[in-house]
Amino acid sequence: MKKTADMYLELMIKTLTNEVYGDTEYAPIVSNRFISKLMNCTQSMLGFRLVRKQGFDLEKRKKGLDWPPYAHTMVGRKRLENIQFCAKSVLGNNVPGDFIETGVWRGGSTIFMRAIIEAYDLHDRSVWVADSFEGLPAPNEELYPVDKGDIHYTIDELKVTLESVQDNFRKYDLLDDQVKFLKGWFKDTLPKAPIEKLAIARLDGDMYESTMDAISSLYPKLSSGGFLIVDDYCIKTCEEAITDYRNEHGIQEEMIDIDGTGIFWQKAP
Repeated sequence: MKKTADMYLELMIKTLTNEVYGDTEYAPIVSNRFISKLMNCTQSMLGFRLVRKQGFDLEKRKKGLDWPPYAHTMVGRKRLENIQFCAKSVLGNNVPGDFIETGVWRGGSTIFMRAIIEAYDLHDRSVWVADSFEGLPAPNEELYPVDKGDIHYTIDELKVTLESVQDNFRKYDLLDDQVKFLKGWFKDTLPKAPIEKLAIARLDGDMYESTMDAISSLYPKLSSGGFLIVDDYCIKTCEEAITDYRNEHGIQEEMIDIDGTGIFWQKAP
């Protein structure tokens, strides 16, 4: 059973990152020129789209350093393997609680969390999928001045609908009642979310506000022996939020680098 589970999860990683067909990826050609826009509009009406073959770098994909046009995750292999490592630890040590990600894009990391639960035939844990499903919030400069000038909210590619994420779960036959969706801004959804305990909390909010909203609501629910994962620690505002929260609450656990982008630590008793 162990070998079968590991093989299934390895295939999930290859599929979620699109390592399988990466060398045949195509990206839309985007241009501000009027003629190109007109061509794209005309081709769309005819059912065509102007694209270019995108160079595929396996090493970048492993580290989540490119922006995949088709893959259901942009975190890369190493950060998915980190989720698997943390999950095996909490399952092996019977650490109680559900899994959650805050900021899910196309849903890849949470799909992988659900796949882990499926691989080990677990029925007493849920995966929480928390996102606005409308992109990131505009900076609240009055409350969070360090977010001043942040432009994540202007990036349309980060706006993936709830229906699209649910459909991605369906593609892997993993959409069921063990998957719970929290739609809305973290400041509104996370404080009142009906989550009792967490074994893994994965934060992917980019900004200071989003990161602080997530860790403030979720860390108190994280079980001893559970893991806190921060996807965007390489972003200065995210790092500041984590530093401020750890300092305020006297958190001394060692932060471990994942791939030069994300970090994680295990909550001590």
